[in-house]
Amino acid sequence: MYEKYEVRPLSSKLLKLRGISPRTITEHYKLYEGYVNKVNETREKLQAVDMTKGNATYSEIRALKRGEGFALNGAKLHELYFEQLGGKGGSPSGTLMKAIQTQYGSYDAFLREFRGSGLSGRGWAILAHDWVRNELFVYITDDQQDGHVIQSTPILPMDVYEHAYYIDYGTNRSEYITAFLENLDWSIVNIRYQTSVKRTSPRFRISFS
Repeated sequence: MYEKYEVRPLSSKLLKLRGISPRTITEHYKLYEGYVNKVNETREKLQAVDMTKGNATYSEIRALKRGEGFALNGAKLHELYFEQLGGKGGSPSGTLMKAIQTQYGSYDAFLREFRGSGLSGRGWAILAHDWVRNELFVYITDDQQDGHVIQSTPILPMDVYEHAYYIDYGTNRSEYITAFLENLDWSIVNIRYQTSVKRTSPRFRISFS
């Protein structure tokens, strides 16, 4: 049996962001609460499903498992998203900056790709660390239950669904991306990166020999 998924409290610092209004944050947080509730709801319903009646065209277990994945990714991505806001923006430092410069040639080159991905995605633009190859890369997902890359850790997820910015910026997503970056706490992103790097080890590498 799963333990009940608990909603994380909304930090007061998120109501004091520059360029992202308290109303946007409170409405966004309600969406996160909804995801957590749906994780618990789908998992409870799964306990009563006849698992022998699964079917790939349609079945109750298929619908619930797809819904569970969407809600669970929604909850987890939003926890990362809210946790990293409330900082002073700027640029990363330390090991993360060195890794970005190694991977992209410069921070500006990374930023161009990250912003471009944010303008192109329909759901999330995510800087991730591949802990098998020890590489940074940016990917987009249009549907938060699909498109995630295995053996990789999301270290900087940016929500680009319209609910993240429409109240403040209407259709001007580019200005929202600027505000998002200006409120980042890069120290948190750096900790995520360092934690993921610790997994980089020969014992995680796949061998076909």
